[in-house]
Amino acid sequence: MSTEMRCARDDSVQALDGKPAVRLRCDRFIDERGFVQAMTEDVLRGLAHTPKSLPPRYFYDEAGCALFERITRLPEYYLTRVEEELLRSLAPALMRELKPQDIVEIGSGSSIKIRHFLDALAEQNGAVRYVPMDVNAPVAERAARKLTQDYPNLWVHAIAGDFERHLGCVPPAQGRRLVTFFGSTIGNLGPLSRREFLLQVRALMRPSDRFLLGLDLVKDRAVLEAAYNDCQGVTAEFNRNILRVINRQLGANFDPAAFAHRAFYQLSTRCIEMHLVSTRSQTVFLPDSKVAFDISSGESILTENSYKFTRRSSEQMLREAGMGLEAWFTDAQSRFALALVSVRDGSLAR
Repeated sequence: MSTEMRCARDDSVQALDGKPAVRLRCDRFIDERGFVQAMTEDVLRGLAHTPKSLPPRYFYDEAGCALFERITRLPEYYLTRVEEELLRSLAPALMRELKPQDIVEIGSGSSIKIRHFLDALAEQNGAVRYVPMDVNAPVAERAARKLTQDYPNLWVHAIAGDFERHLGCVPPAQGRRLVTFFGSTIGNLGPLSRREFLLQVRALMRPSDRFLLGLDLVKDRAVLEAAYNDCQGVTAEFNRNILRVINRQLGANFDPAAFAHRAFYQLSTRCIEMHLVSTRSQTVFLPDSKVAFDISSGESILTENSYKFTRRSSEQMLREAGMGLEAWFTDAQSRFALALVSVRDGSLAR
């Protein structure tokens, strides 16, 4: 773990309309040096492997976040739109039922989706602490500050960290807890990594707590592949952006223009695979590591897996991590699901 950096309790937010000042705390568990070190290890390991791969977490610098925001507005990319509709419609009833006093959002980004819950809680006069976790510290901290200004009864404890490495840094619950993980980001993890992640989420929960998980569902191949191959080429630019991030951070010499975007649905694994395919033979140098990698023409680098789920496969995945499905919400066309999950009694499934 990199050196922890704190901007302890922030008292700069003034009282609003005579109400107590909102409290803000930002903890960084990954600094620039730690981020670069982790990236170096991931890139070296991924490019040395056959087939080559790069972790999708490195898509999301400022440019990558902006490109992904454009993707979410594309007509082909239904995921964000459908999930937002579900959250908007479910939020009032869910908040009345769950009455969370502590909300943890894993992979929070700009904290847009959680506002549906905060709005519902504000109408119900519910005070709550919000714990957003995201690898992009500036984005998470800007969002946290804006939330404290918009919601007078909200406490925010923002965490800059990698959810695969730093979930143990989430502070102890303050009352009934709701953990959220939206966007079907869990689909970016392979089966073993998913189980490990869910076990860590389970460790954050008590029997009275709940976990709300967004899941993209198995559907027609054409619909799935269109979502990752938009007509405007925004997803292709987003895919190539990972090379720009590595060039900037590690001094590598990838030529993004020399890679073609390719995304396809693998029926056997129920997974969209996203690749960058080299259009010519090239050698990529990582000067600080004094390592070079030869990439042949037509060779591909896997940049993202996006697994798709059914209710049955979701229940099995949760059961193996000691969790149980309590409620299942989908849109009318069964494109996307929100799974409300609780901790199961007894030992983990084997």
